[in-house]
Amino acid sequence: MTTHTTRRDARAARSIRQIRHDEASALLASDIAKAAIALNGTPVLLLDPERVRGQYRRLAAALPFVRFHYAVKALAHRAVLTALAEEGCGFDVATGEELALLEGIDPGRVIHTHPIKKPAEIAQALAAGVRTFVVDNVVELEKFAGAPADARLLIRLAYRSPHAKSDLSTKFGVGPYEAAHLVEQARDRGIRVAGFSFHVGSQLDDPQRFAAAIAETLALMDHLEATLGVRFDTLDIGGGFPVAYDSAVTPLEDLAAVLRPVLEPHADRLAIIAEPGRVLAAEAMTLVTSVVGVSERGDGRWYYLDDGLYGSYSNVLAEDVHPLIFSERELTGRDADAEARRWATLAGPTCDSTDVIAREVLLPELAVGDLLVSPAMGAYTAVTATRFNGRGLTPIAVVGRGARTGELLAVAPDRAAAIV
Repeated sequence: MTTHTTRRDARAARSIRQIRHDEASALLASDIAKAAIALNGTPVLLLDPERVRGQYRRLAAALPFVRFHYAVKALAHRAVLTALAEEGCGFDVATGEELALLEGIDPGRVIHTHPIKKPAEIAQALAAGVRTFVVDNVVELEKFAGAPADARLLIRLAYRSPHAKSDLSTKFGVGPYEAAHLVEQARDRGIRVAGFSFHVGSQLDDPQRFAAAIAETLALMDHLEATLGVRFDTLDIGGGFPVAYDSAVTPLEDLAAVLRPVLEPHADRLAIIAEPGRVLAAEAMTLVTSVVGVSERGDGRWYYLDDGLYGSYSNVLAEDVHPLIFSERELTGRDADAEARRWATLAGPTCDSTDVIAREVLLPELAVGDLLVSPAMGAYTAVTATRFNGRGLTPIAVVGRGARTGELLAVAPDRAAAIV
């Protein structure tokens, strides 16, 4: 890596830190956030659905010929689902439980993308009106024998993406040879294969990898149409659009500029769909925690917080993302003496030594009761949290524009769908 690249990356990192600092500072200063913290204490997740709307509009403007289906698994909160439904977004579900959250949504806007499903789950989704499903093997294909004639299957392809935070090509997906075999098997059984889907990997900041996967899939579709006498009408480009946690990533508009020349020529003959989750939800929620313990250990100062890896910071453990963490003093301008800061380790509240959120975080001197704030905590946080040690799930309070008074009194994530 060149010195120029290192300096550029350092400037970008400082820029992201400043952006997140300013966003968190403005949120913490708002009356609605203050009220939510006062009502709920900590830990609490502050959700602004307007940020979800904004991200959806950015995506729709950048790729206007793509039909987006929000991956409900990223943040299955009613306020998020309502905002996206009002914007005209579709939805991507992986379970019957997620599908149940979409009661009242036109099933034509819903796709079911889990490649492995119980027959009962398929029957439930079909009964609800869902017609687009994903498969990646013959056993799954056979589960759709006798399905309604308008049921549509997408075959999931596997593309290696070693630079993604999570390379999703190992558990699901097939190569081109296996895909061709599945198309033949479906044709012989009278089951309709409408096209293909893939997922290049979670948190992948590599526009060219996206473009290459699209080009390879389009070439495969052309080949199979020519050799097997079939016709496809759908291309699902999955998700994986990156989010800037503690470092800069390719902006949505720049990513779209790479994808447009590959996709747009096919938009007239193919329905092009995508399954964004993280990129829509991540920036919409902020975590507020407090210090519950302070200790001097052999490696320095430790602060123990009331949320951790088994709770909202589950994204650190499961996805190796690193949310920024600010003290309230930094955000409110009460930390004027930079020399008083010190490096510290932040640990979660459970009685487990692996529950360490971050090491070598530069923070002012903190005491029990002081608040810490992590922005960009909307995706794969509340939904992957556990009740380890018997601790309750961190509640979510809606603090965006138009939030109703009752929503400030947060409810736990497993009951969040009932608040609106």
